[in-house]
Amino acid sequence: MTLIIENLQDIQQNIENACLKAGREPSDVTIIAVTKQVSTERAIEALEAGLTNLGENRPEGLLEKHEMIANRATWHYIGSMQTRKVRKVIDQIDYLHSLDRISLAQEIEKRADSIISCFVQVNVSGEESKHGLTPEEVPEFIDQLADFTHIRIVGLMTMAPNTEDKEIIRNVFKKLKKLQLEIASKGYEYAPCTELSMGMSNDYEIAVEEGATFVRIGTALVGNERRDSYENEG
Repeated sequence: MTLIIENLQDIQQNIENACLKAGREPSDVTIIAVTKQVSTERAIEALEAGLTNLGENRPEGLLEKHEMIANRATWHYIGSMQTRKVRKVIDQIDYLHSLDRISLAQEIEKRADSIISCFVQVNVSGEESKHGLTPEEVPEFIDQLADFTHIRIVGLMTMAPNTEDKEIIRNVFKKLKKLQLEIASKGYEYAPCTELSMGMSNDYEIAVEEGATFVRIGTALVGNERRDSYENEG
């Protein structure tokens, strides 16, 4: 049994427990294997373990892996997207988790050949180090996207603070869930906003308890070959 399969079994059990606690179905939660810190070979191992949703945060990393894996995976771009890089990757991805400005939306509209499922990135915690719109800016931003034919707002995304305080983390996720329901209640065809992308290796269980439908898990699932290499050298 490979390390990825062992990790996946543990994570699936944790998600099942979190869903049971929250009265949810585990099948409603999609695991994105974040492969940004590992090789294409490790990404293929993840695929063979049954992880068909892969996440990358840099165009170069995505294109390198996409060349070998192509449509065997569902591709998620989870990093901040530079406007000038849109043309390189937009038709290679299925989901963009970091839509946060009109200029980016305009470039996607110009370059995409098909409809891209997008999450609006929200900086719920208000940390200066994080990208994203403030919660207050989100409704107006989504309103501005009504005539964009290549963008579909499937949900909202956020990152919780890196803290040991679980209540701080939980409150961030609760606020995003509340905002998601607010947008979804408007019934926009172009912005159904039914999904929540939140939770990473250190906080995905809390995220699931608070309504996450996509969790982005890297190190705890596929490891970190960059760090492993560094540690082996030492």
